[in-house]
Amino acid sequence: MTETLAVDVNRTGLHTLEAPTTFEANGPFAIALTNHGEPTHVHVHLDDHLSDIARIEASNHYVETDETRHVEVKTRDRTEWPSDLVRGKLKVVTAHGQETHYVDIEFDRTPEKEPVEVDPDLSKPRQQEDTEVSPAMRALPVGVLGAVALLLAIGALFAADGINFVLGAFAVIAGVACAVAANYLLV
Repeated sequence: MTETLAVDVNRTGLHTLEAPTTFEANGPFAIALTNHGEPTHVHVHLDDHLSDIARIEASNHYVETDETRHVEVKTRDRTEWPSDLVRGKLKVVTAHGQETHYVDIEFDRTPEKEPVEVDPDLSKPRQQEDTEVSPAMRALPVGVLGAVALLLAIGALFAADGINFVLGAFAVIAGVACAVAANYLLV
């Protein structure tokens, strides 16, 4: 679908122009010149930045009363654009220069992201399988690791002497307490 830039001519008086101050497009678009009053000539012109990627076949257009004339703005292939974002000005003139309006045009060729389809089944909770793990099976790894830590601490106590022996005893007691507490928390 081609985007359209609406320009109203003679709506609020003779030789008046109304158009948005900015317009964004990602390819070719149309300028819709709608005349609400006396027949008039409208001139449209792309600045140098926009002329690098876009062109208008004819720049002068005669628009009758209550007529809408569509002016195509064609673009080069998007792969030939100098950058992903091209900005410039479109000049719209009526009454041989008596009224001028500029529209900031922004061409953006960054690809639109494809929408992600989500499977409706993902919103439903999964069924629990019948393979429940018993509390004893959950406590087994903690018990094994606690026993290994206890054996290592006891070995360190025999190798140490003096104050190290007392600190080692506290470490063994703390390790046993942690293993027992973890075992009860998991069950």
